[in-house]
Amino acid sequence: MKAARLRRLLRKKGPILLGGAHDALSAKLIEEAGYDAVWASSFGISASTRCLPDANVLTMTEALEAVKGMNEAVRIPVVADCDNGYGNVHNVIRLVKEYERAGIAGISIEDNPFPKKCSLYPGERQELVDKDEMAGRIAAAKSTQVSPAFFVIARTEALIAGLGMEEALGRAAAYEAAGADAILIHSRQATPDEIRVFAERWKGTAPLVVVPTKYPDVTLKELGAMGIRMVIFANQALRASIVAMRATLAKMRRSGLRSVQADIAPLDEVFRLVGQPGLEADDERFLKKFKKGPSAVIVAAGFEKNFWPLNSDRPKAMLEIRGKSILERQTELLKRCGVDRVAVVTGYKDDRVRLPGIVKFRNPRYRDTGMLYSLFRAESQMAGKFIFLYGDVLFDALVVEKLLKTRHDITLIVQRSTPKHPLLNGRKKAERDWVVTREEGGAVQISQIGHRIGAERANGEFAGIAYFSQAGAQKFRGAYRRMPPAARDGQFTDLIQALIDRGQKVHALAITGGWIDIDSFEDYQKAWETVRP
Repeated sequence: MKAARLRRLLRKKGPILLGGAHDALSAKLIEEAGYDAVWASSFGISASTRCLPDANVLTMTEALEAVKGMNEAVRIPVVADCDNGYGNVHNVIRLVKEYERAGIAGISIEDNPFPKKCSLYPGERQELVDKDEMAGRIAAAKSTQVSPAFFVIARTEALIAGLGMEEALGRAAAYEAAGADAILIHSRQATPDEIRVFAERWKGTAPLVVVPTKYPDVTLKELGAMGIRMVIFANQALRASIVAMRATLAKMRRSGLRSVQADIAPLDEVFRLVGQPGLEADDERFLKKFKKGPSAVIVAAGFEKNFWPLNSDRPKAMLEIRGKSILERQTELLKRCGVDRVAVVTGYKDDRVRLPGIVKFRNPRYRDTGMLYSLFRAESQMAGKFIFLYGDVLFDALVVEKLLKTRHDITLIVQRSTPKHPLLNGRKKAERDWVVTREEGGAVQISQIGHRIGAERANGEFAGIAYFSQAGAQKFRGAYRRMPPAARDGQFTDLIQALIDRGQKVHALAITGGWIDIDSFEDYQKAWETVRP
């Protein structure tokens, strides 16, 4: 239980440190930075969720929703800044019921009237509620809590209101007598002198809590020497985010996306923070037996001049071979083999790609971007296991069936070179997807891939069909995000090589036939001769 953990923390030597959060993500970052607990700042919640002042404008329900999000995001205790309890003792009673039920470790209530104004606003003259009324709020809170561990902090604004040290000490004593578990003494002086005097004169046993926003030069060691047991850095994360966002937005508006890449978190880091790996693990654990087959992504966005005028009114994938287009033949065969969803990335003559049962993703920049850019327009289709295909490859069902039986995370279909099936085999393409493979542990692995290898070094050719398991798909997407922006316009094989270079095993399923790469008019003629109607 987090409330009990908070009490255990207060028994350790020296002050415990709370970081002020304004939302669930900032709470997560506070936890990862090593803070003992999270301070759910009403100032921060008002500013970040509604862009409103800290003046009881948000309701208790709205604030609770934000605090619950923080609590669910972290394992450390969360202490909620609950202003003045949102009203009288009846409001406080409901407040404690709701916050304790939500698993919040503790709350802080201050002796400001309702509605309040932030004590740090310049020029504000604080008017406080009667000491006995505030003591009644504390007593109501303590009598309502179910768990004895639930923690209630009483905060006095007497020093900020100019009521003097005696009044501050008297109020603190009354609040402790009413049952407060700790006393938060607040000051907006530029030095901690008031806090030091208060701590020296404090005769109670309730631990002291401070928020050194206005006296930032004081150290934790100095506060610990004064006897302070809890220190809250209340709003610095919010203020830091304002500076960072403003600078990044201005730079991005002025100089474009590339100018800020070094200044922002990689998407992988965001995915990690919000628990995306856990989501995928849950999918694998609970949905695996209910899942249908893999998806497929076919990239057919480009325009190829060497097919003019055959492709003057349609993309190459829609060229017909014996009554059916290349794309139609691909999708029909994939579905016969158990592929559940077929996504097609289009570009040139997008309106001519009309087939039932496909999902289209358009690359409007098909003329000046490469294969990878097109492929990742359909990234949403790569969350689980999937097959990748070039849009101009025809293949036998046996090839796909073998591919779907692989146990490896990433497997590419590779045409092996043999005396009977030499590479090229009369085809004239200058830049083929050459492959260098090696056998390891009874499996064939790819060590190099790409057209730069050259036919003289290669012992295989990538056939334009690849399989990714769910884990393989995750690694594939992660490698793409790690690529420099300029490299994301490259080829599919560039990303595969990047994975290999990082130590990822990429396997080859060797074939010696059963596919046609329609990359020239001669290939197209051959397809007419060999493909069945």
